[in-house]
Parts: sequence; C-alpha cells; structure tokens
Amino acid sequence: MTRVIIVGDGPGGLSAALFLAKNDQEVTVFGTDKTAMNYAHLHNYLGLPDIVGTEFQRVARAQTSAVGATLLDEEVTSVAINGVFTVSADNGAHESEYLILTEGKNPELALSLGVAVDEDGRVAVDQDNRSSVERVYVVGRSVRPTRSQAIISAGAGAVAALDILALEEGKDVQDWDSPPKG
Repeated sequence: MTRVIIVGDGPGGLSAALFLAKNDQEVTVFGTDKTAMNYAHLHNYLGLPDIVGTEFQRVARAQTSAVGATLLDEEVTSVAINGVFTVSADNGAHESEYLILTEGKNPELALSLGVAVDEDGRVAVDQDNRSSVERVYVVGRSVRPTRSQAIISAGAGAVAALDILALEEGKDVQDWDSPPKG
C-alpha cells in the first residue's frame, strides 16, 4: 500500500484522495476547510445542480472519508524530503511516499521543496500534474492562478491520483465503476 499525503482539502485535494483511497491506498488529507470553495456558488459543475460551496465541501469530505481517506483538521507548517516526505503539522510529523500539494495561490510548501516555476511564478507541472521534484504533484490555483475552477481542480487531482496509481502498478490504470448487476 502506498502512502500519500495531500495538503489542501478543496476540490483538487479531495478528488485525488477519493481516487487513491477507493483504490486501497493509504491517504491522509491535511486541511482546515478554509478553501475558497466556502465562498463559492457552483452553477457550472457538470453533473451537479446549483450547489453552494460549503455544501459541496461537506459532501466531498464525507464521500472521501467514506472510502477510507483520513482527513486531518490540521495546518501543515513544513515539508521535507529525505527519501520519503516528512510533513510537519500542528500535531506532529507524518511520512509519505508521494505528496500532492493544493495550496492555492501561495505555494509556499511547493517552493520550499524547490519545485520549478515558470516566468509568471506559477508552479510548472507536466500533463499529469507532476512537478519538477520527483513524487511531488501540484494542482489547483498554484498551477492555474487566474484560470482556476472547482471542476478543473477536481480533474487535476484525479489526474495526479491516477498517475500515482499507474506508477505503483507499473502500467496505466483505469478507474471505471460499473453499476451493480441486478
């Protein structure tokens, strides 16, 4: 089982956690539910009727917990790499093999790890949201500060999660759910 730590509990972080946890990975999400989603009203999230951001967050957090992700209401104070990632938070240090950062417009933790940024100061990632630091993924406003939408961040989180699953399996991974037969 792979250990993944996700910093940030908005749509990108929770989406990544959902995909990873439902595929039997050990996932811990750090966040204090202070995401910008709590100030949003979604009219354009495919598959959902109009929904207030706080309700979206409540549903997403419950869905993620239900598949086995651990959500910790803690602020991350630092991250370090020493073979594994060490994430220091309010109540101690935690280790993981992968790190997904969804820090918003101020990617302090990503920058502290030395990730590459582009000429506009955005964290540079590839098509799978991999940063320049091995096993570090960055999604959300750190990558797209002026083009951020909940559905885009959720998709980026899913892409990062599927990439981690593929790396661990040694082949591409599909995450298809089939309706129950009956």
